[in-house]
Amino acid sequence: MTTPIRKSGRVQAAPEHFLDGGLVDEINRAGMDSARRGFLRRSFLAAAGAAGAAMAAGSALAQDGAGDPNILVLPEHSRTLGKPVVTHPYGQPSQYEANLQRRESPGLTRVAAASVSFTPLQGLFGIITPSGLHFERHHQGWHDIDPTKHRFMINGLVKTPKVYSMDDLMRMPSVSRMHFIECGANTAMEWGNVAVPSVQYSHGMLSCSEFTGVPLSVLLDDCGYDKRRAKVVLAEGADGSSMTRTIGLERALDDVIVAWAMNGEMLRPEHGYPLRLVVPGVQGVSWVKWLRRIEVGDQPYATKDEALHYIDALPDGTFRQYTSIQECKSVITTPSAGQRLQGTGYYNITGLAWSGRGKVKRVDVSVDGGRNWRTARLETPLLSKCLTRFNIDWNWDGAPAVLQSRAIDETGYVQPKINELRAVRGTRSIYHNNAIQSWQVAQSGEVSNVQVY
Repeated sequence: MTTPIRKSGRVQAAPEHFLDGGLVDEINRAGMDSARRGFLRRSFLAAAGAAGAAMAAGSALAQDGAGDPNILVLPEHSRTLGKPVVTHPYGQPSQYEANLQRRESPGLTRVAAASVSFTPLQGLFGIITPSGLHFERHHQGWHDIDPTKHRFMINGLVKTPKVYSMDDLMRMPSVSRMHFIECGANTAMEWGNVAVPSVQYSHGMLSCSEFTGVPLSVLLDDCGYDKRRAKVVLAEGADGSSMTRTIGLERALDDVIVAWAMNGEMLRPEHGYPLRLVVPGVQGVSWVKWLRRIEVGDQPYATKDEALHYIDALPDGTFRQYTSIQECKSVITTPSAGQRLQGTGYYNITGLAWSGRGKVKRVDVSVDGGRNWRTARLETPLLSKCLTRFNIDWNWDGAPAVLQSRAIDETGYVQPKINELRAVRGTRSIYHNNAIQSWQVAQSGEVSNVQVY
């Protein structure tokens, strides 16, 4: 049932560039000690609060009763000749959208080549992430590799080890599918407490694209993998970190793609050009970029990035290993922290939901911190291991509110509250935080990041 629209409110965009050079230097000097999360949280919230106040002060429109000159005066673009075709041989966004960018969280890592840039989820529509805004996570920087010199090998428990050129691969049967990719450390800084000021930084290690390539199963069949002894494959990248990840054979034969294209064009260099692995539903570290080798084996390889990193710290001091599935999760992107509601009335609450186990079946939304829930509209297409856009109507009466979304996937899994997740995972984790996210709306209309149990 649609909520009647009596008066429409307006959402003021989240502040960008709210960190000046001095604050960035201060955050970076904080280093990597145990107090970093608290320091980041205090610095971000103070800066975002100041920026929000400044933006609100300058947001009022003149109401002098003289009429709107944007209507009364014919604009220049309606009276002059426009720019010719192919002014930009590769199309660019409008100059007025230049503020929508991937952004790096200062102080996150010591070396920028081994850091993260976050997708601006608060400014996107639908489910597809533009290639230029797709988040980045590198372990030793990115390279622009000559595709004519790149080679891809399959060896190990196969009848005929083979080396493929890009031309070889692109002549083989290909598929195109839309899937989300989420870093296993997405929302990591929120395990202990509120730490970041906006959905870009809390959930922005998440993107969704159409990927094109040859199914890994086709290549394994081409090499004659050992169906009796093979249990896993090892994927290896060509960057300086030699990223290597173990993937179960059953998954490798299911929907894994050796991909060369993203969103209708060749991969961008920072996303693995000319070749990367696409492992739907699995944390992004397994989507090995600059893919150069697949080795078929009979047991997990326990490489450095799966024995020491990307493991889950549990309350009893033990660690979970090979926990790669990204469980069902959702987040409201508007209204979200850093934005401001300007006036009471109708608002469209919108967000994204996803599950590494299949399709999203339902998303519920609460405006009172989880006491009451309403079911949101799921917008098409509804695809497996892909982002799903949800919307729901809300008439804000000006009272304080806490906005939450809760996703349920086709397996029946329900996205947990943060205290439910901490009960089994503790507060020392880094990876796989899929807890319900809360955004607090103040009477002033300011939206901030909070944790509600």
